[in-house]
Amino acid sequence: MIAVIRIRGRVGVRKEIADTLRMLRLHRKHHCTLWKLNDSVKGMLQKVKDYVTWGEISEEILKKLLEKRGRKIGDKRLGKEEVEKLIEEIKNSPLQPGKILMSHDIKPVFRLSPPSKGFKKSIKQHYPKGELGYRGRTINELLERMI
Repeated sequence: MIAVIRIRGRVGVRKEIADTLRMLRLHRKHHCTLWKLNDSVKGMLQKVKDYVTWGEISEEILKKLLEKRGRKIGDKRLGKEEVEKLIEEIKNSPLQPGKILMSHDIKPVFRLSPPSKGFKKSIKQHYPKGELGYRGRTINELLERMI
């Protein structure tokens, strides 16, 4: 499972890229969504690689993300038991994590804060020189700073 975070804003985005970001549910800067990697998601990520960063999320960071940033409809927080059940269901289900969250009346988008200690010097370059694109397991370090 991967976490996708939008890094760049909305100004000057071409229509086809804006549509793809909308399909990924990344409407604003610092929004995060969870996806299981398949061919269609890979294609969408390749199209928007200049606006987002993504990588494999660990179970520990997923738990923190759901506890601190997971919200039910009505902006209510999740309980610890709910988080544990959701993690098990997300791991064992073939469905996309966003669909599982929505079936439990949980918002599929996580609103994050800007990372503590900031981004690297160049946001617009691709990882490892900048912040954009695929970053593998190091997405967990960025997520930890943004939660």
